[in-house]
Amino acid sequence: MKKLIFVSLIIFLAGCQSAYYAAWEKVGVEKRDILVDRVEDAKESQEDAQKQFSSALDEFSQIVSYNGGELQDVYNQLKNQFEASEQSAASVTSRIDKVESVAEALFDEWEEELEKYTNNNLKRESQNRLRDTQRRYKSLVSSMKKAESKMEPVLSALRDNVLYLKHNLNASAIGALQGEFNGIKKEINQLVLEMNKAISESNSFISSMKSK
Repeated sequence: MKKLIFVSLIIFLAGCQSAYYAAWEKVGVEKRDILVDRVEDAKESQEDAQKQFSSALDEFSQIVSYNGGELQDVYNQLKNQFEASEQSAASVTSRIDKVESVAEALFDEWEEELEKYTNNNLKRESQNRLRDTQRRYKSLVSSMKKAESKMEPVLSALRDNVLYLKHNLNASAIGALQGEFNGIKKEINQLVLEMNKAISESNSFISSMKSK
């Protein structure tokens, strides 16, 4: 029962970040632990997005190879893939935002606490660790955001094609989509490539944080 009450309190305090982190610290969960958890969550959302965008590409491939059937079904399938891709992209963005939020709080706290040291050697060592962590974090977020930036062009292209098919439910519309396929395929392949890089950066960052 106490655990349930505490979890409810954490959820309630989520709107106030400082109170949220303070509540977790009371049970021994530090900001660095939350950062690692959020990087793992962000990595998982990128892995899910990779699968979803690849699934959308597969669906698009089948549509441009259309050789008969109910066009309304073809439209519904592409629309469903677009909406699922849109949701995956939103999840990626949300989780990157959460990573940035706790990282900012962690680094601010770390900077402030450096001034509390009386032992210069320990202070210098902690300061070096901070700079190294910030460097790794900067590389991580840069990679995540680069992958994130590749999502909107893909979503825009999928959105355009979904709308076009919606307004032109005929066989000639499929022919028009065929001309779009190679461009979308190229963009999705680039997106998957950048996400692979971001996922690799995430694994490296998580490993470095857990080894300290």
